[in-house]
Amino acid sequence: MTITFLLNGESVTLERAAPTATLLDWLRDSHGLKGTKEGCNEGDCGACTVMVQDDDGMRPLNACILMLPQLHGKSVRTIEGLAAPDGALHPVQSAMITHHGSQCGFCTPGIAVSLAVAHECGDRDHDDALAGNLCRCTGYAPIVRAAQASDPAPKADWLDDSTALAAIEPRGLPNAPRTADELAALYAQQPTATLIAGATDVGLWVTKQLRNLDPVIFLNRCRELQSITESEAELRIGAGVTIEDFRHHVTPDYPSLGEMLRRFASKQVRSAATLGGNIANGSPIGDTPPPLIALGAQIHLRRGDIRRSIALEDFFVEYGKQDRAPGEFIEAISIPKQPSILRVYKLSKRFDQDISAVCGAFLISVDDGLVVKARIAFGGMAGIPKRADAVESALVGRPWTAETLDAVHDVWAQDFQPLSDLRASADYRLNTARNMLRRCLLEDQGERVSVLEVTP
Repeated sequence: MTITFLLNGESVTLERAAPTATLLDWLRDSHGLKGTKEGCNEGDCGACTVMVQDDDGMRPLNACILMLPQLHGKSVRTIEGLAAPDGALHPVQSAMITHHGSQCGFCTPGIAVSLAVAHECGDRDHDDALAGNLCRCTGYAPIVRAAQASDPAPKADWLDDSTALAAIEPRGLPNAPRTADELAALYAQQPTATLIAGATDVGLWVTKQLRNLDPVIFLNRCRELQSITESEAELRIGAGVTIEDFRHHVTPDYPSLGEMLRRFASKQVRSAATLGGNIANGSPIGDTPPPLIALGAQIHLRRGDIRRSIALEDFFVEYGKQDRAPGEFIEAISIPKQPSILRVYKLSKRFDQDISAVCGAFLISVDDGLVVKARIAFGGMAGIPKRADAVESALVGRPWTAETLDAVHDVWAQDFQPLSDLRASADYRLNTARNMLRRCLLEDQGERVSVLEVTP
């Protein structure tokens, strides 16, 4: 497999590259660039953050779970490539020195790259930009001060690789289809292949489980899967749309969903992870299925030339099993247009960048004080993302009041018998689910319910 990309402004061509070789390993072991660090090797700590550019712009990504074929035709900047050709430091680098933003220095390269991407993109939400970068010794106060100090500085024009990108002519990659038709034909021929989109989940199969994934099919060059279209009736999201792009698109209509997605992993992960991937892996604690199920989403599947659509809630059969045949892939997800009354709540041990213990989504329609429609879905409460059917039925026709929630208290056990694990006990999960519904009621009544709004 021949791969061509820009590295710190220079064209690089790799012959016979292994399909699942990671950028981090290649940078450190084969190319001698040691600034990009290996910390967790699973996309959590951010020590390996690099800057990646293509036609869609610039974003931070974790090199430890970024496979070399995903870089074909793109530009990569490591910490060694942030400074100007004459040696002048990037404004973020200078500010980190001035404001003492580094102690041991292990995390510093990834932090500098994350902040440099934010600076170049005009993103001034420094806490969010740093959520994917773990610093154990410096503390974030001086790092944030450095980010704030660099805000007024102009963009670093030497980091714009768009002209150089236009000059390279990367050849096509085997097993990296560019259209949905090519993907359908290729997957029909290789139905046992591993589909790789953002690799934020599959990457760990390589780095942690040391699995051989051959054969693989890369989806990141299939532009048809990366589109978002709207009609009067529905919003259709391609399976290859990143969580970050999905977040920006749905936040105006569904702000509660948008806020939950802001807490979905980190900027580095959201910029690679795809909506289709978060659904297709069938995780019972995936964060996107509960709100999509509550919204009545449909999933659109394709196998060869045959397409079918089913309710998303029916896609999840049981733990580890989905309604997807060999050679069949998710093409898109559609959401019917409806009023913006969705509430989504994520409970995790850390507020930012953590896996949910429970994720609840609530679409409660009320008319003249009575519940006329209820769609409630959870992750973390069963072996699959699941609706609270009995609770929904018990709510409809009753007043939308605290007394009604008390009356349906015991109904929850008909829907869920959650497990106890390292994240939460069964009793805690069940009580949390009940409390999330109460939170939904209080929020509808105008109460402040977000921990971010709590004041002394």
